[in-house]
Amino acid sequence: MNLKTLLRSLLFIELFTVGAALHADDTSWLQKTGKLIFRDEFEREEDGNGMKAIGNGWESATADRVPHLKMADLDGGTLKIASATKEAGHAAHIHHEAGFTDGGVVFRFKFPGLNAAESLQLGFVDRETPGIHAGHLCYATLASGNVTLIDHKTGVMNLEIRKRRQSYIDRKEPLPADLEALLKTKQTTAPWKADNAWHEISLVTEGDEMRFSLDGEVVARHRSEGFAHPMKRWFSFLIPSTVWIDDVKIFKVR
Repeated sequence: MNLKTLLRSLLFIELFTVGAALHADDTSWLQKTGKLIFRDEFEREEDGNGMKAIGNGWESATADRVPHLKMADLDGGTLKIASATKEAGHAAHIHHEAGFTDGGVVFRFKFPGLNAAESLQLGFVDRETPGIHAGHLCYATLASGNVTLIDHKTGVMNLEIRKRRQSYIDRKEPLPADLEALLKTKQTTAPWKADNAWHEISLVTEGDEMRFSLDGEVVARHRSEGFAHPMKRWFSFLIPSTVWIDDVKIFKVR
């Protein structure tokens, strides 16, 4: 290798390292590159138990199923969610308008330890796009031992794929190899040990990549075509048991 080639290689490595460092902290990336389009610190009281009771533009898609049960409690500047999953026939589904191609959300959360299997699903929805069940685009799911990123748009929520997959499930048969292989490409899982402390989450989409960070460190990242969907209209929480949420910020990069 001559000197010129060596210098070019070293320059490329340096530029690649700098670029990677800029994306190592997605909260900073959103703050520097994006525009803050929504923030909620929950410093108020909720107004009843209905769909719009949380206020500030939030909607609980499952609240009206069980109006006699409180699933969202604004307490001391914290949104405390206790899903009536059994009674409502669905986990608590709470969403807010977003509206971006590239961008993301940053917020603080805590598993309060009130249930044995606390988990949290968060992601993006576009109900104006046909061919996707309920508009589900892409999500991150936090469970007791791992974090999963999944592209629903071109995976299990694509109506054609969903129909084909369900036929095998109904017959209690294994999925055909091609379908199973396809679905495996739509998600990734990384280890994470849950606890009962407060943490900061950032979930971003940039082109066909989605990244999940915890306390400033990228825990999981994945590339899939559904992540590049041109309009993430809603940011959504799906909570089957108990989770506390605070200081939600939504950023638009483009």
